Order: sequence, then structure tokens, then C-alpha cells
Amino acid sequence: MTALLVISSVCAVLAGLVHVYIFFLESIAWTSPRVRRIFSVETESDALATRSMAFNQGFYNLFLAIGAILGVILIAAGNGAVGWPITVFATASMLGAAVVLLGSGRRYLRAALAQGTLPFLALLSALLGSTFGA
Repeated sequence: MTALLVISSVCAVLAGLVHVYIFFLESIAWTSPRVRRIFSVETESDALATRSMAFNQGFYNLFLAIGAILGVILIAAGNGAVGWPITVFATASMLGAAVVLLGSGRRYLRAALAQGTLPFLALLSALLGSTFGA
């Protein structure tokens, strides 16, 4: 595997880990004061009112994380024909979600960058590595 494809794989796994963390925040710790501050949820009442939505959203993030990490595991095991499409789909979905988040308003720029930078780097490295073989 080329250096760029290794970089792509590392970025995909790191993106997956970020999304596991987001899953934890949204699906498990949503009503805690710390998480409420992170997501700008002002009151415990607001957190309770949005708990089921956040719980569901957290699982979306978990499933994307599983896809990215499982894809890389398959690649490492020598099954790139299956692993790369899974990895690309998962990281492209993560990047798409970050773009949608950014489209929700400027106040989400930091969160969109946190959510989308590693998937972007994974996709860019995969494209360059598969195109140029460098």
C-alpha cells in the first residue's frame, strides 16, 4: 500500500474514533452539564426534550464510525476490494454531514471542522493515492 493510502487509512480510523466520541456525547452523556455546554443546550429541560433526537443522531455517528473502522480493518486484512468502498462511503458520509452542519450557520464552523477534517483528508489521500500511486 502506498504512503498516501496508509495516510488515508489512518485518517479514516481517526475520523471513526471522533465519531465514536460524538456517539458517546449524543447518545449516552447528552443531559450532562458538560455536554450541554458543548452543544449549546441551555437548560436541562431542553436537553431532556431533545434527548431522543440526540440519542438517534448519536447512533448515526456510531454506524459511520463502524463503517470507517471496519473498512480499514478489511483493507489491512488484504480485502481492499471490499474495505475501500466501505471506508470511502463512511468517510464521504461523515464529510457530507459536516457540510450540512456548516450550512446550518456560521456558529457551527468549529464543529463542522472537527467532524469533517479527518474524513476530508482520508478521502483526498485515497483519491491521490489511487490516482497517482504515490
